[in-house]
Amino acid sequence: MRVNRISRARRRTMVGLSVAALTVGAATAAGPAVAQPKAAPAAAADCSAAYKIEQKLSTGTTWTMCWHYESEAGLVLENVSYQPKGEARPIRVLTSGKLGQIHVPYDDGSVEYDDLTGFGFGQGLMNLAPGECPGGTIKTVKVPDGDPANPNVKGLCTTTRARGHAYRMQGDSANKVWQQQGKDLLVYTVNQVGWYEYMTEWRFQDDGTINMNVGATGSLAPEDYDAGDGRGWPIGKGAKDYATSHSHNVFWRLNFGLDGSSKNKVEQYDSVVSPPAQGGAAPRNKTTRTNITKELAGDAKNMRWWRVVSTVGKNKDNHARSYEFVPGATTKYPGRSYTKHDIYFTQYKKCEQFASNNLRNCGAGAGKSVDKWVNGQTLTHPVAWVNVGFHHVARDEDQQPMPVHWQGFSIAPRDVTAMNPLTPPELADQNGHVEAGS
Repeated sequence: MRVNRISRARRRTMVGLSVAALTVGAATAAGPAVAQPKAAPAAAADCSAAYKIEQKLSTGTTWTMCWHYESEAGLVLENVSYQPKGEARPIRVLTSGKLGQIHVPYDDGSVEYDDLTGFGFGQGLMNLAPGECPGGTIKTVKVPDGDPANPNVKGLCTTTRARGHAYRMQGDSANKVWQQQGKDLLVYTVNQVGWYEYMTEWRFQDDGTINMNVGATGSLAPEDYDAGDGRGWPIGKGAKDYATSHSHNVFWRLNFGLDGSSKNKVEQYDSVVSPPAQGGAAPRNKTTRTNITKELAGDAKNMRWWRVVSTVGKNKDNHARSYEFVPGATTKYPGRSYTKHDIYFTQYKKCEQFASNNLRNCGAGAGKSVDKWVNGQTLTHPVAWVNVGFHHVARDEDQQPMPVHWQGFSIAPRDVTAMNPLTPPELADQNGHVEAGS
């Protein structure tokens, strides 16, 4: 069983947090935005300087967003916009993005936790030392329902990091190598829950990709080192000193607003490989598109993916802008109905804020988990819920302290720009063709 470092009295206070989320920060913090006028591209983030993040990366791309901090979900990013070089104005991607839940069931069935809404995740924001935010800025966060004696926490890091090669192309000539080293904007917090410390990381790449990851570190509870009960990893007869296995099922909630409009579409793509046709040289692969018009509980399969598509904005090739979901490694946990699917698309409803143990009042019979909200509504304002699982079968190397284990996913731009946003000027005219000798 998890042992918490905080007092039982404070734990009860956390579990009994007010249903109404207390927030601080941007003027837009009252909830996800309603649909904006049909105009593309979108305006930049609208918030005061203290709650605005704007970073122009060395490769020419600018990311702009607002932030605020909620009592349960912690860090919330709003009005996230992307402006690569060559685009006159920012392109809106997300209306809001945040964690939707961290669900932690233990293998022996004795306990399970909803860390965001039941165990004080938001109040566990940790102060960051300058060395934890190299080359960046640490912002002060006023934590709702936090320690009254110390309500302000230096807990939000914004910095940049090198990513390595963004591309490399030599072509058919040894005289010229085209290469670019990528840069990312990194935004993160650290929240302590019991013995664990969760690193919530958002990486905004200069090519328009957004990476969302949660890293778990800190300590394994020493009380869980009780060999012989069959709850740890089965390493053989007489084994001792190993910890109880458990899962971390992390949900993210993404409220899209491509090109400043909430009226986005969802599409699913599936590819099927068939044997070679008679006399053919190789197997054939056919990709089909399915328009997702109703709410969906989606299961990942080989050669299946989804994208959210703008209905108001197109790139210079006249293709609709969209963002594609790129899954990370996951271990699906089948123990609860809401963890049995990899992705959910639900019609926006303000009260639907957490994938399990939802504290908001959605009315009689609405249910407290995301699977209950998929009930056939037409999708005109889709919200995406992404579930990434990790089964933590503890090893000796997890002590002490425990190395960070990461889980997450990405959304990647698909036709947001007509060419690679990092294309060098010398190749800018090669849209759809290659010049000889390049």
